[in-house]
Amino acid sequence: MISTIQKKTSRPVVLAMVMIAMFITAIEATIVSTAMPSIVSELGGFESLAWVFSIFLLMQAVTIPIYGKLSDLYGRKPIFTIGMIIFLIGSILCGFAGSMTELIVYRLIQGLGAGAVQPLTMTIVSDIYSLEERGKIQGYLSSVWAVSSVTGPALGGFFVEYLSWVWVFWINVPFGIVSLIGLHLFFHENIERKARQIDYKGSALLFIAIGSLMTFFIGSGTLWRWNSLLTYVLLPLFAASLFLFIKVEQQAREPIMPLTLWRNRTIVLSNSAALTSHMVLIGISTFLPTYVQGVMGYSPSIAGMTLGAMSIGWPLASSIGGRYMLRIGMRRMTISGSIFIILGTVFYIMMRPEYGPFYVGTASFVTGVGLGLLSTASLLIVQGSTEWQMRGAATALIMFMRISGSTIGASVLASVLNNRYLSYMKTNAGPLGSEIELNDANILLDPARPPMDAELVELLQSGLTYGLNGVYWSIGVLAILTFGLTCWLPPLDPSTLSTSRTSSEQN
Repeated sequence: MISTIQKKTSRPVVLAMVMIAMFITAIEATIVSTAMPSIVSELGGFESLAWVFSIFLLMQAVTIPIYGKLSDLYGRKPIFTIGMIIFLIGSILCGFAGSMTELIVYRLIQGLGAGAVQPLTMTIVSDIYSLEERGKIQGYLSSVWAVSSVTGPALGGFFVEYLSWVWVFWINVPFGIVSLIGLHLFFHENIERKARQIDYKGSALLFIAIGSLMTFFIGSGTLWRWNSLLTYVLLPLFAASLFLFIKVEQQAREPIMPLTLWRNRTIVLSNSAALTSHMVLIGISTFLPTYVQGVMGYSPSIAGMTLGAMSIGWPLASSIGGRYMLRIGMRRMTISGSIFIILGTVFYIMMRPEYGPFYVGTASFVTGVGLGLLSTASLLIVQGSTEWQMRGAATALIMFMRISGSTIGASVLASVLNNRYLSYMKTNAGPLGSEIELNDANILLDPARPPMDAELVELLQSGLTYGLNGVYWSIGVLAILTFGLTCWLPPLDPSTLSTSRTSSEQN
């Protein structure tokens, strides 16, 4: 299949529209987090709170590979349009939710649309910019994630305090419409017209396989025990559907996920590094504020600032590294990024309560530098290793691996924390050991907690420190594994990568 981007495509305008689309999907997690207390107070359903976030993440994960392949078959713009419309419909419905159950269903619809928006924004950029240009452009795209992580909580708080929580969802609508109009007016591609054969069986089996695996990791250890009936249902379902999926893809005329991608060593190693590095990312993002508040005793705003240092290091490294990527070498850049990630985890492992927030912020900044270098280089390596006909599927695959890393990492590392915390309490709490529960640690995270016995506070802090140290050691192992994967990448010659834009010159 051949696609060409026509001369009238305006690259600066398309880039701006893509960044807008990325922003509204990236901000969705942080802006909703701030509003959730108000949403729960109005709708109820606190016991289902986790699914408001999990269902959005789950639906993204299961649909990203499917949308990526469909964009290879039908073009980027029509599939992006469908995804954005679904996302905006879900956003509007979320504002009208009358119960927590309704909100979860509408978040599912949102996730279905976001599964197209996120990977296709990256794919469109790879279509209209050459490999030499993409490094610099990735710095701009990374800045979107940094801005969203900083402005999201502030916007959420503003809407809740001065307007209504419904606007954390409805704010997506005007930006989404602008993005759609801009892309339709200024992004033009010619798609070769021929009969298509959609891989319905493969799509269904992939949906089941990814859905069962992600549901297992989202719920196990939090919503239900690891050793439960659901575990014995979901894992065999994943294995069986994956086996059937591979069989179907081997015979499909237009496989929804080309298996040839998994025979490319460069792509496999880059995707594996994306998985492990995002397990590191979610571990830090989820548990670092807990350490700063619960162990160090600082306020939530200070905790947010220490984590926010990562949002400074990431786009800075991505922008500088992207600008000089071809001079440095993409393989060297991925290795350099993984080294910075290891250095950051060393900071976390050596962290002590008396070191203070500046030390923690330094660790976050260093880790952000590593993630910025690695994520930029690995994405460009994957896109440069494929032609247009499979670039959408390849980009979707690495985006899927990143989301999978976050999902798996959150579940596994939470289990490490919980098990070590309870183990410490049973060993050191004396008669109270059998009475102390996981939720008792919430006392340390309450800035307005009443005066408590100093010995009890010290015991809870020691248990939390012991559990979090286990998390940081686990993150260190993942960082070393990421380094090994990047070192195993074959030497990359830019001349062998796909540098063409599959387009004529743009204005």
